Amino acid sequence: MTDTHLTAPTRFVEVDGARFAYRRWGSTATAQPPLLMLQHFRGGMDHWDPLMTDGLAEGREVILFNGRGVASSTGTPRTRIEDMADDAAAAVRALGLEKIDVLGFSLGGFQALDLTWRHPTLVRKLMLLGTGPRGGDPEMEPQVLTTAPRPVPVFEDFEYLFFGRSEKAREAARAFWERRHARADQDPPSSQAVAAAQIEANMHYLPRVSEDDPFAYLRTIHQPTFILNGVHDVMVPTVNSFYMARNLPNAQLFIYPDAGHGAQFQYPQRFLHHALHFLAE
Repeated sequence: MTDTHLTAPTRFVEVDGARFAYRRWGSTATAQPPLLMLQHFRGGMDHWDPLMTDGLAEGREVILFNGRGVASSTGTPRTRIEDMADDAAAAVRALGLEKIDVLGFSLGGFQALDLTWRHPTLVRKLMLLGTGPRGGDPEMEPQVLTTAPRPVPVFEDFEYLFFGRSEKAREAARAFWERRHARADQDPPSSQAVAAAQIEANMHYLPRVSEDDPFAYLRTIHQPTFILNGVHDVMVPTVNSFYMARNLPNAQLFIYPDAGHGAQFQYPQRFLHHALHFLAE
């Protein structure tokens, strides 16, 4: 492996008139399929933690991906999660891949879950971080509604949204912030049009459409599934992780202490220990 999170070039794959930006690097001396990584609300490829992505890339290729219109990708941003998932599947197939593992964080987790549900033969294993199912609990803290859409997010926004409240959690937030900005040629920020489209997609995804059995579709997803959240997620309430763990037939659930929405960023080494074991077993 020669490239890293800090040096992997941004490439593009064209599908249906849009140019999807991606970065791909990691070990090819393995039988494991590449790991496609789908990011949070408005997030681009440099919103991932290099410690996390490079750690995952030691045993497989990783593919960071921007959806239609997001950051360095072109095209009109999607307003439905199912369309975002179909775009990701089409881009994967355009890269010549027949099998992947997929990791989604937050809104990226909505996409990863739908991608697996809608394209089951494409996905071997599924990882869901700080996310929830269709028909889950959408009751985020009120402060999220003013913090997350801020046109230019600052450190304090990420600290509140992603991390716990202790001094150790704040130290972890500062360390993450430094790592996250280490790459020289950062992905450009997403537009306000992306924010508006993704807010609309979120509003259509979370509300419950059936009170009788809202999670029946989850029981049709049989891929081994890794679910992670912090004990107090202010954006996608932690109870959603329990809903998924109860209904996905082959799921295992991790809840990290004193952590919020971005538990994998607060405890990157702990996450890598659990994630690498899950992907390899």
